[in-house]
Amino acid sequence: MSTIQNCKILSIPKIEDPRGNLSVIENDVIPFDIKRVYYLYDVPSAAERGGHSHIEQQEFLIALSGSFDVILNDGNLQKTVTLNKPFEGLLVTNGIWRELKNFSSGAVCLVIASNVFDEEDYIREFKEFLESKS
Repeated sequence: MSTIQNCKILSIPKIEDPRGNLSVIENDVIPFDIKRVYYLYDVPSAAERGGHSHIEQQEFLIALSGSFDVILNDGNLQKTVTLNKPFEGLLVTNGIWRELKNFSSGAVCLVIASNVFDEEDYIREFKEFLESKS
């Protein structure tokens, strides 16, 4: 069973250079094979994204620019993680409810996923998520 303790901040290698820094994400950074990459941007500051859980899929979230909060819930505990560094990402394991809030102006959220899109893998109602945990 997934718990919040399975969700953690992982460092992304950073190559520093006076001309600008470079970070590289390869399969040795995250614990799954990359099947899909997408990003959120131009999110109004009062808007919320996420609001779902995955049955199988894992995700790795990175604030490429700006900042936002990720609220994690495993059915027992809730925790808020602020992402604001492009050289760190949050591993969100399957079976964890997530909500993204408090986007700063110009924030860009990169999501690296372990699976391609599959609507059947989503739990979109919090009540149903809680029922799946009992």
